[in-house]
Amino acid sequence: MSKRVLSGVRASGRLHLGNYLGAVSGMIELQNSNEYETFYMVADLHALTTPFDPEQLRVNRREVVRDYLACGLDPSKSVIFEQSDSYHAEFSFYLSSFMTVARMMHLPTYKDKVKQSPENASMALLNYPILMAADILAYKANAVPVGDDQMPHLEIAREIARKLNDAYGLDFPEPEQFKTKGHLVPSLTGMGKMSKSVEGSYILLTDSLDQINSKIAGVPTDSGQGSELPSDGGVNTLFELVDLFLGENKLQECKNAYLSTGLRYGDLKKEISESIYEFLRPIQERRLQISDDEVERVITAGAKVSREIVGSTISQLRVKMGLI
Repeated sequence: MSKRVLSGVRASGRLHLGNYLGAVSGMIELQNSNEYETFYMVADLHALTTPFDPEQLRVNRREVVRDYLACGLDPSKSVIFEQSDSYHAEFSFYLSSFMTVARMMHLPTYKDKVKQSPENASMALLNYPILMAADILAYKANAVPVGDDQMPHLEIAREIARKLNDAYGLDFPEPEQFKTKGHLVPSLTGMGKMSKSVEGSYILLTDSLDQINSKIAGVPTDSGQGSELPSDGGVNTLFELVDLFLGENKLQECKNAYLSTGLRYGDLKKEISESIYEFLRPIQERRLQISDDEVERVITAGAKVSREIVGSTISQLRVKMGLI
């Protein structure tokens, strides 16, 4: 039997360039391999762990599915579903009985979130890693394509799998990190990576050339000349985008100009914008061809498969826990 892989993107907005290059491109690669059985969800329950607008969430849930399809996820090869359409929340509650509050509060990711926004430190946020564990273990997934920043959460899933297996003689795999060939796309602010939670940091997959031009034009720069290459900030962001979309030769040309005669940012930004738009245009064209009915059919079919698998896993655990 092929190995199972689960992945997903939060329903906190339409997909951006960072989502595609950092996650979805890798998801497509796994889907098209004969080695893996792939499950790709819209993580709408995870969107509830931070402040959200109900009407916007309702729209985002469908738009992420549309983006998935436009990017190349294929419902004939992958199970595409919305997290809330299955029994993940119920399964998460059962798993929460195996973890202590102290263990969850000790996670560095939770501590960081509380420091950033103490007024939004909800129980949903505290339980986020357990819900992530439920997402993974419900399908008995062997591998999860996550970044190193998610490793503390993946370890929670591994701990819970061990506890369930030890306590009840079950067969949950301890999921492993799976690194795809995705690229980290830098934020247009010059700090960190593209993120839907940071306004002005990202380019949506649906952005027009004018919108991309405007966003790239806003990347902070310097005089265009220096004695050494910047390792962070807006200029470094431009260099990374050049590498991704214009190639290594163009990158070297830009670096040489920066260290000698100087770099003309206006011309470079326009060239980057046009290259990004040409990269996104096939995705945008496919997106326009996807009807609302097709999105609904994909969601309905994915929910049916998801519920069967997760329902079976939950029934197995409920018997062991004395609930059946």
